[in-house]
Amino acid sequence: MSLAETILIAWACMAVAMAVLWLVQRRTGDASIVDVGWTFGTGAVAVVLVTMTSDGDPARRWLAAVMVAAWSLRLGVYLWRRVRASAREEGRYRYLRDALGTRAEIGLFVFFQIQAAWTVMFAMPIWAASEAMRGLDWLDAVGIAVWVAGVLGETIADRQLARFRADPGRAGEVCDTGLWGWSRHPNYFFEWLQWWGFVVLGVGSDYWWFTVAGVVVMYVFITRLTGIPYTEKQALRSRGESYRRYRERVPAFFPRPPVRTKAGRAQ
Repeated sequence: MSLAETILIAWACMAVAMAVLWLVQRRTGDASIVDVGWTFGTGAVAVVLVTMTSDGDPARRWLAAVMVAAWSLRLGVYLWRRVRASAREEGRYRYLRDALGTRAEIGLFVFFQIQAAWTVMFAMPIWAASEAMRGLDWLDAVGIAVWVAGVLGETIADRQLARFRADPGRAGEVCDTGLWGWSRHPNYFFEWLQWWGFVVLGVGSDYWWFTVAGVVVMYVFITRLTGIPYTEKQALRSRGESYRRYRERVPAFFPRPPVRTKAGRAQ
């Protein structure tokens, strides 16, 4: 089966899967499940493309497949547990639903289908990385190290936020401890960082530019489109002045150590 045929079939399968998840959210009233579908879907599509259509070094193909599968399972399970544990739909989806009004279900269906297409788009850099013909070497060790740093950083950030939210005494407050004192969105930063591991892994591939395009597109999506802008708007609506002060103290994306005042407190 050709790459184009595999991509078409993968997209069709994801379109059906997202339509099913859209029906689920109609019943539950919680569109947050779309994030779970995107994460598992991207991992599944990437594994299929790498194992079925790539002509790269066999060891590299399996390495890329294992890395993207591990990423997908870790993040997908985390997001699924968060959806199950929450009694309310995530704020940005509640806002989207309210903004769409009577057209909410149609708008959400389109949104879910866009996510289906994005699973294929973000799986392509993984396939491109697996196309390199060179045998595994020290450069791949660097790529794995970058990927591990990204996955571990995101895992730590997710756990820190989960612990903060589970503390009844911190209800309504802004999480500014741990990595969240270094960046307002450390989970997004480390998510982006781990994709750089595939850029390094793909050095020598005829399609290496796909891996670079992937991190550029993801950066734009996170910082300009679907990630930080929507998350920050919701945070300002729910936490108001305390979040505005947090924005003044902590960078949005790239982490930096908290600045200490003369009194020794982090700012």
